[in-house]
Amino acid sequence: MSGQVPTAQQLAPEKLKALHEGLVIPAHPLALDENRRLDERRQRALTRYYAASGAGGVAVGVHSTQFEIRDKGIDLYEPVLRLAAEEIRKAAPARPFIMVAGVCGPTEQAVEETEVARRLGYDAVLLSMGGLNGWSEEDILERTERIASIMPVIGFYLQPSVGGNIFSFDFWRAFAEIPNIVAIKMAPFNRYQTIDVVRAVCYSSRSEDIALYTGNDDNIVNDLLTTYRFRVNGTMVTKPIVGGLLGHWAVWTNKAVKLLEEIKEARGQDHLAKEWLTRNAEVTDSNAAFFDPAHQFAGCIPGIHEVLRRQGLLRGTWCLNPHETLSSGQSAEIDRVYRDYPHLNDDEFIQEHLERWLAD
Repeated sequence: MSGQVPTAQQLAPEKLKALHEGLVIPAHPLALDENRRLDERRQRALTRYYAASGAGGVAVGVHSTQFEIRDKGIDLYEPVLRLAAEEIRKAAPARPFIMVAGVCGPTEQAVEETEVARRLGYDAVLLSMGGLNGWSEEDILERTERIASIMPVIGFYLQPSVGGNIFSFDFWRAFAEIPNIVAIKMAPFNRYQTIDVVRAVCYSSRSEDIALYTGNDDNIVNDLLTTYRFRVNGTMVTKPIVGGLLGHWAVWTNKAVKLLEEIKEARGQDHLAKEWLTRNAEVTDSNAAFFDPAHQFAGCIPGIHEVLRRQGLLRGTWCLNPHETLSSGQSAEIDRVYRDYPHLNDDEFIQEHLERWLAD
């Protein structure tokens, strides 16, 4: 693949191949006790769950891990990254497994977090571009180049309703040209802006170097079934969305792995069954219960925790921010999607292994 940076860490060839084939990469939650302190035993159990579920990686230090882990006095960024790295080394999955570290903030903070991730043996960073109010697109591109000179970067288009920014087609085309960008996670929750990213990558010289991943929790299945086509300088360029890096896949993960396997088989068929449109609606409806769009996503992290609590992986829904709790009616909505879509949960799989994952 083109555009390599000799001084930067590179993604191992077998992991790069797997990334382009499409992986389930859950966004790792944070396990806390009733005192809102790290519950190391259950934090390790979560990582063991993702490794055993068949996931192709895990993203740690991202929104689902709670941004407050970086706050002074909490200081959990490096500890939670280290715990996950230790457990994946112990598990030693036979398949390629990609460790992704969430990186955010102004350039110096992002560099510092990237260096922590590299030191701990992570493969790539998911580079958030949220919270950079007042930064120009050129400023953000320069920041990206700095991080990509250290480690492989997965770009992240975050929806504005939870702190993201809208970027132009020209921004994404320039972004795609940066060496050591290996993937882009698209989570604008907006079809127009998702197409902007895909088209920009297709128009870039690195179209074949960059894997596209969905973070659009409102359209997961349809994203994974769609191949985009654009005529670029007289040549038809096609680009699929191959996998997902999702907070939604932090729960019911084993079934998510099976879902992606089914989708990969379905992509080769001449005609997709209408059943897939129904499946997309079921997954989106489930996500609505977990992520709480009815209350502007206020309960998204507690919603993930509540499912993991019901399954026995977590003891409670506590967050570092005491104001982050389940929204009114959210528990009943989770009851409903459990009742309506029993084929989507992986409770039985977890019960088979839970005792072993919780063992010291």
